[in-house]
Amino acid sequence: MSTINDSTNPVTTDLCQLVYISRITSTGLSSPSTLNDISETAVERNQIDNITGILCYGNGYFLQCVEGSEQALTNLKNRLLIDDRHKELKVLDFSEITKRRFASWSLRSITLERWMTKEPELKKLMPFKPYEWDSNEWQKFLEILQGYYEEQTRTGNVDTPPVKYSTLGVTLSKVVGQHQAFFLIQTVLGLMIAATLLWLIL
Repeated sequence: MSTINDSTNPVTTDLCQLVYISRITSTGLSSPSTLNDISETAVERNQIDNITGILCYGNGYFLQCVEGSEQALTNLKNRLLIDDRHKELKVLDFSEITKRRFASWSLRSITLERWMTKEPELKKLMPFKPYEWDSNEWQKFLEILQGYYEEQTRTGNVDTPPVKYSTLGVTLSKVVGQHQAFFLIQTVLGLMIAATLLWLIL
């Protein structure tokens, strides 16, 4: 809890922002419903804890910006640290703020692929590789998303249910496509081993 000094009336605030990036794990990638599952759980929990924010996924990476009390965000961060659907969590910012960026969104999920974006400034950050960004590029990214949020609120789209499509499934199919020769060899070797074991048993 800290105090923001006003010339006539000091007020206290406990509003913070947590921004982090992480990489999806094989556990998260193996399920096409991972993003849906995260959203469904988070929206309900965030409404209870008065947390708002946005979750972005693309190219195997997550970036999340959430806003709420310091205690609520600390509890959320602790839960995120043991979530096996992502790894290498790196906190970019955990600081006090005076105003929420995404006040009407319990958690908006956005998937980021070059062919899905129309915003010129956002395209400059595609393909989505936040670990390679300069130190201030995540702030530019959030400013773009805040503009998107403001446009959505103007049209009355103040909150959204979890996404209902298989973004991670598409990603997995790309991985399999790129490494299909490896998977084919592994499958053949597996079948040969199984046949050998069966011959020995019989």
